[in-house]
Amino acid sequence: MAYLNENYSKLKAGYLFPEIARRVKAFTEAHPGAAGRVIRCGIGDVTEPLPAACREALHKAVDELGQRETFRGYGPEQGYDFLRQAIAQHDFRDHGLDIADDEIFVSDGSKCDCGNILDIFGPGNRVAITDPVYPVYVDTNVMVGNTGDAGETGAYAGVVYLPCTAENGFVPAIPKEAADLIYLCYPNNPTGAVATREQLAAWVDYARKHHAIILFDAAYEAYVRTPGIPHSIYEIDGARECAIEFRSFSKNGGFTGLRCAFTVVPKSLHGQTRGGESKPLYPLWLRNHTTKFNGVSYPVQRAAEAIYSPEGRQEVDALVDFYMENARILREAVSGAGLRVYGGIDAPYLWVRGPEGVPSWTMFDFLLREANIVITPGSGFGAAGEGYFRISAFNSRERAVEAAGRLAALDFTKAG
Repeated sequence: MAYLNENYSKLKAGYLFPEIARRVKAFTEAHPGAAGRVIRCGIGDVTEPLPAACREALHKAVDELGQRETFRGYGPEQGYDFLRQAIAQHDFRDHGLDIADDEIFVSDGSKCDCGNILDIFGPGNRVAITDPVYPVYVDTNVMVGNTGDAGETGAYAGVVYLPCTAENGFVPAIPKEAADLIYLCYPNNPTGAVATREQLAAWVDYARKHHAIILFDAAYEAYVRTPGIPHSIYEIDGARECAIEFRSFSKNGGFTGLRCAFTVVPKSLHGQTRGGESKPLYPLWLRNHTTKFNGVSYPVQRAAEAIYSPEGRQEVDALVDFYMENARILREAVSGAGLRVYGGIDAPYLWVRGPEGVPSWTMFDFLLREANIVITPGSGFGAAGEGYFRISAFNSRERAVEAAGRLAALDFTKAG
């Protein structure tokens, strides 16, 4: 008899984005004439071509693989030295942050790393998760058995939920109870909010006090524009002793189709055994990564390395500026239509408060039906997201301008 992991039965409905795709498919099949008009501002997928520097590096690497003298087979699972060195130097040491080359672990996506990191933590850890939240954080903890069943609101028993509201600037207050694993994402997905140095310092102090680990998702750090806002948790004193950081090339370099990311695990970071013994996490993640993962392909890693070249940096900056201009256009349109808009300043996401009393999925259906625009319903990110919806700025300029025009023309009082 093959026994199943019964934790999967606790999961609520389908994963958010497949459910959005299902609804959009049903709508376009019922309204064939609208199919070509649909503008997707839901899932955070990029639209613009890869930077030229990355394309050139890809071509060169593929040519290398076509010659016996320069052919490469299996690479190091942790990532090639050339990329690990470039990441550690340009993203951290150039900014005064003490991160060694071999503390960088290259992977095929932060989504995978955020889930796989749970392998090195034992059962029974108390998990603190922001609400609203990127659904992967919650679902992967359900899968490994770190939660109880979900209640009527969709909240899982055993999880410390950290409400992120307009009142607290979508940065949660420090909880009174102790947690063992803490998920923080800034710039935030879905709210577009950022955390100040003082706010992150309070979380580092909390984690060190309770011997907890912060799992810090910095996938959108390239979009920070406000001076003084941290790009990395390691800008905070003491974070090397309590935090793991996840980053991605998906949203800055447009690698959603190539797949490349990295996780930083400092060697000074420790956890505890049930017997109270303090042990470093680095060897555990090294073993996990080298056992379960065969590494990112050589051409993709060369493309990622090219992001750090002078040409690559200019092209990536231009890409980020492009999407942030989309965000400005959309933000002004929605604000002009009378809705309260958050985010879109240091992140490519707008977090919009819908009309009073209108549920998120009702707003989803309204926008799809009346404007043929796909957004992400806030309730899909957690109970605190009810009444909100997320608009992604990842789109062509033409589509962003068209979407802005449609949004500005809507009468949102008819959404209910």
